[in-house]
Amino acid sequence: MRSTDLDTRRLWSEVSTVLEPLLDHPDDGGDDLTPADCGVILPRLEAIAFDWTEGCRDALLRQHVEDARRLAGVLRLCIEKRVPLLFL
Repeated sequence: MRSTDLDTRRLWSEVSTVLEPLLDHPDDGGDDLTPADCGVILPRLEAIAFDWTEGCRDALLRQHVEDARRLAGVLRLCIEKRVPLLFL
């Protein structure tokens, strides 16, 4: 039997990343992200956004990169002001 992409998929619960507090958070409500959480997430989010811009010609991907940059700006503000990131 030949292996397929479906055979190699992992569950989110099996993935370890510094983005976990963000990825595992409900879209609305839930606990706030502390300034410390924001500080852990920010460098990785900025690195991903930077990597995605390399040779990016797809309009949808460019929009995702812009959204990631905006979120990075919010995370940076939370760190600087020492306030939590609220999910309303």
